[in-house]
Amino acid sequence: MRRISRNGLAYYQFDRWAENGPVHGVFTRLGGVSRPPWQSLNVGSTVGDNPAHVARNRLLMAEALAFDIDQTCTVWQVHSNDTIVVSAPATGESLPPGIQAKADAMETDRPGLPLVMRIADCVPEMLYDPVRRVVGIAHAGWRGTVAGVGSGIVRTMQETYGCRVEDIQAGIGPSIGPECYEVGPEVVAAFESAFGGLDGLVRYDGRAAYLNLWEANRRALIQAGVLQVEVAGICTATRTDEFFSHRAERGRTGRFGAVIALPGEDS
Repeated sequence: MRRISRNGLAYYQFDRWAENGPVHGVFTRLGGVSRPPWQSLNVGSTVGDNPAHVARNRLLMAEALAFDIDQTCTVWQVHSNDTIVVSAPATGESLPPGIQAKADAMETDRPGLPLVMRIADCVPEMLYDPVRRVVGIAHAGWRGTVAGVGSGIVRTMQETYGCRVEDIQAGIGPSIGPECYEVGPEVVAAFESAFGGLDGLVRYDGRAAYLNLWEANRRALIQAGVLQVEVAGICTATRTDEFFSHRAERGRTGRFGAVIALPGEDS
């Protein structure tokens, strides 16, 4: 990935799309207004931060990528495999502004509708079909990965927009790495059942088991037929200087933003 500094913020873009692709970015924690322990570009509204600071941070993120904050679409992330097809920003009274529904993946073919996820160790997956002009984003923790959130969003892209898997490009963004993600036996058993084995997914260091979420999500996308997958290889737990990490910071931390959109009609 390429690291970009703009307007005092820092974010990363996938090499494949940096020059010719969707509007996108995985933002660091740098350049915002939140105070410790959420310093400083926290975009999570459920972690105890000042709501005014969160709103300002979200606006700063929008300004850095030049998208309309009022068009932003997001979801109430619940570690599921559900995908929401987005055609307009949410306006319903039953959900907070911009929230589409309880889900962990979104996709759209509408220009100028930024899809946003909030991350602090889980995998941000981004997808783009340059032929059908469709973008998607997923939030994949271990539960979502086992449940098949990656293959689910690919399937929905096919069913909704007629995407061909050979055209879909994917990126696996900064998230907790295989050297840091210690998991219990119930997680190991879930991955063994879901993937039919643990080779390349789990390593043991004495009695401790460490899960490779990067490889699990890459493998799931490939099994779904997506062959163009870029893996950032950036561990949030070892890079708390740039990213929030729920695991490394023992839950007392913020959320960084991951954004993807098709350029607006006037871009």
